[in-house]
Amino acid sequence: MGLEIFDTPLDTTTIYQNWYFFSTQNNLGANAIFTGIVRAENNCDGLSFDIYEPLLNQWFLNWNKKALQKGAFLKMAHSRGDVPNHKSSYMAGIFSSKRRVCLELFEDFIEDFKHKAPIWKYDLKEGKRIYAKDRSYKLPFSGILQ
Repeated sequence: MGLEIFDTPLDTTTIYQNWYFFSTQNNLGANAIFTGIVRAENNCDGLSFDIYEPLLNQWFLNWNKKALQKGAFLKMAHSRGDVPNHKSSYMAGIFSSKRRVCLELFEDFIEDFKHKAPIWKYDLKEGKRIYAKDRSYKLPFSGILQ
């Protein structure tokens, strides 16, 4: 499908090589790749992530359909569990034969991921996971029904 979940920090070199091979094998000359790297800030040793895969798969499938309608392909990789500072936890790639298509989808896809993908972020401090509530977004249609 194009969505990969890893229980380690991302091996960005290998993922990029695989995605580059995909684009050359499919004659796709425009590739936009985003790599998210865990920053050393807030006295954290890194970040940790929980993922609800059924919802993430559905979210990604919906985006993949949008991309295919425009002649583009999506790929995404994300870490589950702990990721130390200065390692990658997220990569997104958009591939097309047309540069404009990649650029048009790029920001919308990444921003929608930030707000709607069912991935929960925790700060790692002194061996503890602390929910990063101040840097999180409520998922649409989630929470307790009234």
